[in-house]
Amino acid sequence: MSDFLDTLTPDAGPDGASDVPRADNATVWRRSDAQGLVTLWLDCPDTGTNVISETVLRELDGILDALGGAKALVIRSAKRSGFAAGADIDGFAGLDRDSALGLIRQGHAVLDRLAALDIPTIAVIHGNTLGGGLELALACDRRIGIDGVKAGFPEIQLGLHPGLGGTFRLTRLIDPVEAMQAMLTGKSIHDRKAKRLGLVDALVPERHVDAAIEAAIKGSLPERDTDFKAGAMRLSPARSLAATRMRQEAAKSVPRRHYPAPYALIDLWHDHGGDADAMQKAEIDSFATLLESATAQALIRVFFLRRALKSGAKGASDIAHVHVIGAGAMGAEIAAWAALRGKRVTLEDVKLDPLGKAVQRASKIYERRHLSGIDARDALDRMMPDPDGLGRARADLVIEAAPERPELKEKIYSSLVDAMKPGAILATNTSSLRLETLFDAAPDPALFAGLHFFNPVSRMPLVELVSHDGVAAETLDRLAALVGELDRLPVRVRDYPGFLVNRVLAPYMLEAMQMLDEGMEKERIDRTALAFGMPMGPVALADQVGLDICLEVARSLGKGLDRPVAEVPDWLVQKVDNGETGRKSGKGLYDYDKESPPETASDDDEEARIVDRLILPMCNAAVECLREGVVSDADQLDAAMIFGTGWAPFRGGPMQYARLRGDVPDALRALEGQHGPRFAPDPGWDGFA
Repeated sequence: MSDFLDTLTPDAGPDGASDVPRADNATVWRRSDAQGLVTLWLDCPDTGTNVISETVLRELDGILDALGGAKALVIRSAKRSGFAAGADIDGFAGLDRDSALGLIRQGHAVLDRLAALDIPTIAVIHGNTLGGGLELALACDRRIGIDGVKAGFPEIQLGLHPGLGGTFRLTRLIDPVEAMQAMLTGKSIHDRKAKRLGLVDALVPERHVDAAIEAAIKGSLPERDTDFKAGAMRLSPARSLAATRMRQEAAKSVPRRHYPAPYALIDLWHDHGGDADAMQKAEIDSFATLLESATAQALIRVFFLRRALKSGAKGASDIAHVHVIGAGAMGAEIAAWAALRGKRVTLEDVKLDPLGKAVQRASKIYERRHLSGIDARDALDRMMPDPDGLGRARADLVIEAAPERPELKEKIYSSLVDAMKPGAILATNTSSLRLETLFDAAPDPALFAGLHFFNPVSRMPLVELVSHDGVAAETLDRLAALVGELDRLPVRVRDYPGFLVNRVLAPYMLEAMQMLDEGMEKERIDRTALAFGMPMGPVALADQVGLDICLEVARSLGKGLDRPVAEVPDWLVQKVDNGETGRKSGKGLYDYDKESPPETASDDDEEARIVDRLILPMCNAAVECLREGVVSDADQLDAAMIFGTGWAPFRGGPMQYARLRGDVPDALRALEGQHGPRFAPDPGWDGFA
């Protein structure tokens, strides 16, 4: 054994793996042999990210046949991005139940073979190690994590649970309750927590990987603790109690009828958590059942919508320095996020107090994102308060995030005419003002566009990239690339009242105002929307956005659209005039010192007539935007609403909902007869299929 261990030599890591030859007859695996130590490098071609596909598992099966006299097996990734991002979703899309069962059983057989090898098997994981990638690692005897690794099972976001052994292997390896929470939330387990839980046996920097592999082969890594709690959870009474609590917590977030996967996972563990073999068989059947559910099919479609948006952010922006004008909530979030993503940022405001609060906000964002102390410090170093506006002259991009007053924005633009360097882009984060009213004041209209982030920037992935008649195509391409570099999703829209998202979302809130004016209880309205699947009721959302912003958007739509919109009640104007602007002021439609908006709803709270009044005007506005060419197609529109507002993703977006429902124009005509012309079906319905 000592001669074998002496063959371990420092490896260059993923950067050096491309020189390792492909395994025999393999397209995705590279193989190196050193006197009995076999190292397999996963390297899916023509992509920067590994996924666990049928090809990956089939070729691994063949390699396991050819291990010969190997004394140990190490599995690694050749990709900088991480070990593997999950299963190949393309391979599952559209499968019927029988086909899915066959594919899953084949995958289980391969990973079972890996788990049963009588030689030490070690997975070295780094970066994103998710879904099927983590299941591959769990089938090995030991896991060595490289600093910064993030491991998890995001399948719940697709309406599924792990299907290649993750449910029974993770609940056997670590605290079962922690394992279940990880799978139920879909959140990644970051490196230090992964080590504490025992998910990885060692956590090391890249330069120490070979020493950790040697320790794993020798059997000198610390033994995993099998604590009393893990043992107790294999007994039915304790597991039953924990499962009941999990179902109660799940019900606070998602109803079973809309999102069956969390409940299927809990049932799976509750019924079979004491018997790994039984749980494995039940996992396969449960996964196949979920895969053919309407929710999973809708959420898989959402996955593809995200990927399509992401594909619009290709290329390099050549934007290294971003200058943000306005350190309010939006400006501060934009600055903090850009700095987190590696941009040099200067943040300007006429007052010092907002700049100080912006730094505090950034620190909290970095803490929530689990940045290490060093990474958080570096990000804060890149974000520089700039009360004198010195960054204007050096920035590649200036983002104006000032209050929604045209005269203020035009004043800022005029002050930039001789301040910005040649070729620098000016972008506005306006949410309610038309670009056609602003671009004449910009230093160079060809280098001016809308870059509309959504609040909070650190959590909302969508960015509307707003064009106007005078903007250069290169400007839009550079901004789209920047959005990708910021790990956000760009949707290209043309200048239009409310742009896209606010145009479609505004009727949701404005109709709620009409219902309030009619005397309907705000809690009833919000609970109905929550029961439908919206992430927030329209009354609570109006408070969250700010009643002053809602009022500006309503006025903008009223002036800019040819069709009628819901009238703004006089009492809403009075509230704004009195400073009761919503959550940010402590009082709006809800009084936050005395009450809180409902956050959950039961099936009984969904009232069809209220749903129609809230949701169908959104569908109508969406068809209008398609007819007017505000966005390129229905898929882009659905994606924008899901990623910009959280629009009931299991329903697929407003256009998918309308397509599946089939009677929206007729239902709108009925509402028009009851409530007036604001419900009149848009002419675009005639061409919608």
